[in-house]
Amino acid sequence: MKTNKVKILILALIAGLVLLTGCTPTQTVKTAETAKEDTSWMFHDLVDAKFVKAHMSVPMPENVWLIDARPYKGKYAKGHLPGAISISFSDFDKNLDLLPKDKNALLIYYCEGPKCKLSHKSAQKAEKLGYTNVKVYDKGYPEWVTLKGNYGSVSAEHVADLIAENKTVIIDSRPKKTKFDKGHIPTAISLPFSEFDALQGKLPRDLNTPVLFYCEGLKCKLSHKSAAKALEMGYTNVTVFDKGYPEWKKVYGASSDTMQVKTGKVEGSIDIERFKTILASNPESVMIIDVRDADEFAKGTFKTAVNIPVENLEPKIKDLPADKPVIFVCSTGARSGEAYYMTREVRESLKDVFYVEAEIDFKKDGSFEIKAPK
Repeated sequence: MKTNKVKILILALIAGLVLLTGCTPTQTVKTAETAKEDTSWMFHDLVDAKFVKAHMSVPMPENVWLIDARPYKGKYAKGHLPGAISISFSDFDKNLDLLPKDKNALLIYYCEGPKCKLSHKSAQKAEKLGYTNVKVYDKGYPEWVTLKGNYGSVSAEHVADLIAENKTVIIDSRPKKTKFDKGHIPTAISLPFSEFDALQGKLPRDLNTPVLFYCEGLKCKLSHKSAAKALEMGYTNVTVFDKGYPEWKKVYGASSDTMQVKTGKVEGSIDIERFKTILASNPESVMIIDVRDADEFAKGTFKTAVNIPVENLEPKIKDLPADKPVIFVCSTGARSGEAYYMTREVRESLKDVFYVEAEIDFKKDGSFEIKAPK
């Protein structure tokens, strides 16, 4: 009997030890492993919206590339960060030619928020290609559009959808006479930025009404400035078509109900070849006024040009010289055309006033390229 009791006691002790040391620790380890989140897919250099905004401008700096890694049709076309280009992760290898040649350029990738891996995977691929300054804005577009003062940009295809839906007020921020009257997006209303305060009554009364601004392309600031003003007024659904009317014409053609610009015959414009000759042989014979913003002017302009942003021009028109021709310039012909008409209205007696109706690309080395409108 004693022997049986000892055996039973020994078996009970063994069973207890098995319960204590056999199952419970193993289950605890597995639970801990399961709870630990796998972050191996995340890129090593993350930035926030403040960093992104500090490196954005209109036009985007030459050495900064903001890249949307989301699908084009499903996401980018409907809304993206202003100035961003589309290189979806699925098409990364097919679009290597869209990446900058300078491997030291700043590349900022983003996608659909912290759980979206597309921007991280794209950044990793870019780094393997030899790019040395790659970042990921991991909170991406969903956060961007919720932050105060921010807005999204859309594609030409999405603008066409908005026109069909007829729920969005489309606003042309370019000068009326030199741009809007000669071609604009169908259904758009004219509200030049220089007259924004005076004509803001054209905007919808309901601040929740979607409003979309556009102007003369990626180098034109007028739509962005108008969007900022609309946000300050309290509008809650503001977007920009940052590629503007030039892109619209490229994709859909010019609006059939508007006049077309005839190169060399636009009222107030100077013949481009004549302007080039003046620049090359006798630039001091004219007064060239660059009406772009000061930050744009600082990045490059004509050697003899002076800077008077179009917003500050009106009170200075009385002081413009009458003994030499005055030629207004900008980067697209939008603001320079506005300056021309403003001068004619304020000082009708000043006869030799012109503007350059062309796209002007100023280079860092002081050179420039002038392209006549198509």
